[in-house]
Amino acid sequence: MRVSVLDVGSRTVRLVVADATGGAPLPVHTEKWKLRLCERVEPGGPFDEEAVRHLVRAVDAAAVTAARWGAEPPLAFATAVVRDAPNRREVLNAVRASTGVGLTTLPGELEAELTFLGARRWLGWRAGSLVLLDIGGGSLEVAFGRGRLPDFAVSLPLGANRLTHEYLHGEDPPAPQDVKALRRRVRHQLRDVAARIRWEGPHTAVATSRTFQQLARLTGAAPGRHGPFVPRRLDRSALRRAKDRLARLPAAERVRLPGISAPRAGQSLAGAVVGHTAMKLMGIASADICPWAVREGILLRRIEDGEQWWADLTAGLTDGAGRAPGGTVSLRVASS
Repeated sequence: MRVSVLDVGSRTVRLVVADATGGAPLPVHTEKWKLRLCERVEPGGPFDEEAVRHLVRAVDAAAVTAARWGAEPPLAFATAVVRDAPNRREVLNAVRASTGVGLTTLPGELEAELTFLGARRWLGWRAGSLVLLDIGGGSLEVAFGRGRLPDFAVSLPLGANRLTHEYLHGEDPPAPQDVKALRRRVRHQLRDVAARIRWEGPHTAVATSRTFQQLARLTGAAPGRHGPFVPRRLDRSALRRAKDRLARLPAAERVRLPGISAPRAGQSLAGAVVGHTAMKLMGIASADICPWAVREGILLRRIEDGEQWWADLTAGLTDGAGRAPGGTVSLRVASS
């Protein structure tokens, strides 16, 4: 059996085609389309027709690619960049009408649950009780559990792009008072979640997402070209030093640092502030970096629970986001 998953993120649309024999998703082809939706759509803002046209073209190309590789139609989902848009229902309908792909948005807590599953399967049962941190462009997901799925999962509006837009969008490098204001915001919103994690006392901490991978590389972890099986860790003390270093540099100079890519240089400081503050408040000294995240979690649920799982899940969401539909903007997408 060959399956595929399509992830519409704040910067890229990513397709993973995988063989599902043996109970684990083994990638046979990956491809990405660099849309940089976070530069076209403000956090929490609506999609205009141009942004939707770019999204439609990418989703259509991904569906064609998945079919060419002999995979089932992709399990397609979008993260906070679409989930938080007031006209998300119109965006999802436009994609379906133009491509036939049933793109959906998942509640942030469900994203956290699926990412937790991916991390659990990657690390194995030896990890014991597990706390997961995942920084995206629009949100931070936190989950804790002792089993296959988490006992506790939450999504907070603490994404690296969102916070950069709200707090660090002026001076470059940012003013110290703006960084302090950002840190206060993160501390305030994480206070109750961090208290829960400290009380649980997890045996293992794990971090996923491109943001954490780049921060780990910045603090000395092996580069990506060494492959996914090289152990990588992120130490809180090293992250604090990296955070302070990023705060002193303009975005144009951050790209010279190990692991900091040009598209993410501007939001790297916000990601470092969120990551360090979360680890400090939760009492996490170091975290394992996991290459599996929400995409792998979806593929694992598809393999383990069957194809009906995704159909039942998406049917149960009122507008693909688990909440009442919003927005009134009508979107007309010309065929490409």
